[in-house]
Amino acid sequence: MLAPAGASVTVTGVKDLPQLPPRVPVSVVVPVLNEADHLADAVAAILRTGYDGEMEVVLAVGPSEDGTERIAADLADDPHVTVVDNPSGKTPDGLNAAIRAARHDVIVRMDGHAQMPRGYVAAAVDALRETGAANVGGRMVPAGTTPFQSAVAVAMSSAWGLGGAGHRQGGVAGRTESVYLGSFRREAIEDVGMYDPHFVRAQDWELNFRLRTAGYTVWFVPAMQVPYSPRPTWKTLARQFFLTGKWRREVIRRYPETRSLRYLAAPAATVAVALGIMMGVLGLVSGSVILLAGWALPLVYLAGVLFASVTLVPRTGWKGFVRMPVVLATMHLAWGLGFLR
Repeated sequence: MLAPAGASVTVTGVKDLPQLPPRVPVSVVVPVLNEADHLADAVAAILRTGYDGEMEVVLAVGPSEDGTERIAADLADDPHVTVVDNPSGKTPDGLNAAIRAARHDVIVRMDGHAQMPRGYVAAAVDALRETGAANVGGRMVPAGTTPFQSAVAVAMSSAWGLGGAGHRQGGVAGRTESVYLGSFRREAIEDVGMYDPHFVRAQDWELNFRLRTAGYTVWFVPAMQVPYSPRPTWKTLARQFFLTGKWRREVIRRYPETRSLRYLAAPAATVAVALGIMMGVLGLVSGSVILLAGWALPLVYLAGVLFASVTLVPRTGWKGFVRMPVVLATMHLAWGLGFLR
């Protein structure tokens, strides 16, 4: 369920958008690839969100290996559901294809494995109308079903894991850099060229950056919360964060003005740990006291991870605590390696 909505606040961006009427027609766009286990439930959740205006669901289906295309075709028997092809299977291509096929001027993004909460679309439309923003959205709410997933969920919503962004941890309503998923005014995203197909990852942040640069407002709505299921294994978590770091570096390469110390913390920790281990190993071989002192770097990092894990015990319990050091180190170092690559 959605959290209680905050007070209405009207803002005016550099670029103003026409006022939305109440219960404006909405298109929900969903890029889909290999989602056979989740797609039917995800579409059912969208259709029962309770929005009392006109609404359609547009699925952009990529070439899948698990029968997703057949499931999507069956779902299209519902007159509210449309299916379009996404030959590349890439998320930005799918989003652009779905937006082009969409009939309405409010575009709500959702994922093929997400469960849209009841009231989500109404909250998005209300926020777009009240704020005049080009994009509104909330945050993902990670929740795990295994001890490992639960530890990942806590880390992802903690400053120790993914930093202090509102769409990760929550916060108060207001202007922001980016939001989770997003609900857009069509004229704004068409004005900036929609999603950039180059950004296989980080496409949300990159699009929001272009919206803000063009003078539009991106607005965080705490009430818009979408459940998220974290990666279930160490291997899949490491791959996720490696790719996330890699694409964050690509964003900074394209837009150097977006550099910040927050994005340099994980690469710096990765370099320090690697350098300290190499120095320490060489010190063991050569007997050099100076090189042996290099072990201080990974040990200080380990102490920091253990301290962070202890602070999260009230949220994880002891089962989560014993997994948290591995989870945090994987997030930091995999992200750092991807960024450095």
